[in-house]
Amino acid sequence: MTAVAAPAIHDPTVSRSLFASRVTVLLAIALSAFTMRSAVTSMAPLLARVADTMGFGGTVIGVFGMLPTAMFALAGFAAPLSRRFGPERLALLSVLATAAGTAGRSMASDTSELMAFTTLALVGMGIANIVIPPLVKKYFNDRVALMSAVYLACLQLGTIMPAVAAVPLAESYGWRASLAIWALIPAVAVLPWILVLVRRGTNGTDRAARTGKTIGPIWRSPISWGLTFMFSMTSLITYAMFAWLPVIVTSAGGSEALGGAMVATFSGVGFLATLVTPRLCARAANPFPIVAASALCFLVGFAGLLWAPLTAPIVWAIFLGLGPSTFPAAITLINLRSRTETGSAALSGFTQGMGYLLASPGPLIFGILYNATGRWELSFGFLLVPLIALLAGGYHACKPRYLEDTLTPSRKSGSDAVEDVVEGELLPECSTSCS
Repeated sequence: MTAVAAPAIHDPTVSRSLFASRVTVLLAIALSAFTMRSAVTSMAPLLARVADTMGFGGTVIGVFGMLPTAMFALAGFAAPLSRRFGPERLALLSVLATAAGTAGRSMASDTSELMAFTTLALVGMGIANIVIPPLVKKYFNDRVALMSAVYLACLQLGTIMPAVAAVPLAESYGWRASLAIWALIPAVAVLPWILVLVRRGTNGTDRAARTGKTIGPIWRSPISWGLTFMFSMTSLITYAMFAWLPVIVTSAGGSEALGGAMVATFSGVGFLATLVTPRLCARAANPFPIVAASALCFLVGFAGLLWAPLTAPIVWAIFLGLGPSTFPAAITLINLRSRTETGSAALSGFTQGMGYLLASPGPLIFGILYNATGRWELSFGFLLVPLIALLAGGYHACKPRYLEDTLTPSRKSGSDAVEDVVEGELLPECSTSCS
């Protein structure tokens, strides 16, 4: 099912065409990945300015804060559209929506327009969350770990750069220009995706989308739930730290500058982890030790912030930054634990759709517990629950097996069993025993 398998005949023309196709897809994926968080992090530092201009208060700011995870969760359930229309078309739709929403909100005249265009941009980004991992598997099945690292590195850069540049741009050109400039990258990404679609039509590689092959109920697989808890609990803890780390530092007597430095360290170490973790996952038959080590790093960071926040604050931030290594691990495992593009798309949609839904209340609960007690013990105690769930999910997600195999009904035989797994297509292991 891989669209770029090496041709049997060593025709230089075919080889050049194949190389050009992969380069185009690589460019399209890299540009899309860069846009997958930019609309969030370019807005967050400017919310107070925007609120002053638009005249909305803390409640609306809170709604803007919850929109990303809510829209990412909603977009996760669009995974069946990938099978019907093809992931390339959805990728094109995602960058169009992101560009239109990002540009539109910079010109919004009131709060409702700002909210509507922001929602459009976030839905576009959420669709990209779902379709990029299966596209990596489809076009780079022989380089899954490397391409996962490239994709995740671009995603991290697209998270950090808008946050760093937002305020300086707003100071120089105004907040509208600061928001609008980030529409350029998804707009540029439209062209390579159009080229990918043209090449795909020429090569006839959309057969899988036309045949409508499906897999069985994905929620029946322990891999699905393992990856969901691994992904969601990582996101919950990470978003809680992003939201509350500066407050933890200042409440202990540290400066705002120190809080900012810790957030920067937290983000920077996470970026470095995305370059290494996919390769480690691909080389290990069972990468659960990576999950266990990441959980231990989270635990050390929690303990340091709770009991000695100003003793070695940058050290605690480094440990916290290593904790979310389970995020690139989960994204990489979506492809490593599926045999087919169809399986990867279904697993990506379920993992991220359910994952963001489960993660969304985490920062709110963390803050409510602190506001209720004025202390951090209950808040960090709460984070032990997702940490345990992360370990349990990682244990099941990391076992060396495939999604499609776990969905094979052992009590059925013949065509019924095959039909539940992949309609009209036998898996390699089933080609003799199930016939």
